[in-house]
Amino acid sequence: MAVPKFYEFLKPFLITLKDGEIHKSKEVQSILAKKMKLTDIDLQEMLPSGKQSVFNNRVAWARTYLDKAGLVETPSRGQYRITDNGKKALTSGDVIDISYLEQFDSFKKFHKVQGKNNNSVAYDGNDTSDAISPMESLDGAFKQVMDALADDLMKEVMKLSSVEFEHLVVQLLLKMGYGDGIDDAGKVTHPTSDGGIDGIIKEDQLGFSYIYIQAKQWSPDRTVSRPELQKFAGALQGEKATKGLFITTASFSSGAKNYADSLHGLTIVLVDGKQMTRLMIKYNLGVSVEHTYEVKRIDSDFFTESL
Repeated sequence: MAVPKFYEFLKPFLITLKDGEIHKSKEVQSILAKKMKLTDIDLQEMLPSGKQSVFNNRVAWARTYLDKAGLVETPSRGQYRITDNGKKALTSGDVIDISYLEQFDSFKKFHKVQGKNNNSVAYDGNDTSDAISPMESLDGAFKQVMDALADDLMKEVMKLSSVEFEHLVVQLLLKMGYGDGIDDAGKVTHPTSDGGIDGIIKEDQLGFSYIYIQAKQWSPDRTVSRPELQKFAGALQGEKATKGLFITTASFSSGAKNYADSLHGLTIVLVDGKQMTRLMIKYNLGVSVEHTYEVKRIDSDFFTESL
């Protein structure tokens, strides 16, 4: 038989985890392949890109959808476990499809993408309506992939130790080109004597200019407030520094943002968790390129001027 659509794996995926134990990715795939009675030929079918099998891709998206709805969780990389809501879904008697997942706010936030003219539209990879254009559908799918990647990336970042997180932040700055070509351009300060400074980046060869870093690995649902910025500003002044970067996995309060904007003779740039993951993706830190697509259009100038 043909490989089922990704949303047809939702309930079977949950059933595979119903014992409440932690199951590895390959184990789940093997069980699902047997339950769906898929042949070796079915499992070898590849996406048009030739980079991944259709089966692995669809199982992975089923897992992502269940994760966004809070029906499964990932306690560690490549391992899955059903949640209480997942168990309730199995005993509810309801059809577990995309419509069922829409009852969960976390899933709705993930599943909705911004359409043309700010009209909110849903993209599920199986939309045959004429509500959105093919390009809008493609853009929606790309945004959904990027949102899922950013969310998964943040989960990995939160598993790091505080020292590992500080090293990650310094690596990100170097990836972005700060300290380019300078020996020992970036370093993490000693945790017992950092004085509120977690890392330092050299901006020029002779050391006339430095960027001082404060890195806060807080829960993404927390907020960095003004007092934290004030303490960082004090640490910068103690170093006679003029440039600071405050980067966090959390978000910033309006008071913190206003304080950073009101400083004179001192610049503090704020980077929150969402911006941090976007920068990591942009500069390929902790991620790698899986597919590259080119979208082309008619060159009107060629047909009107060149022939």
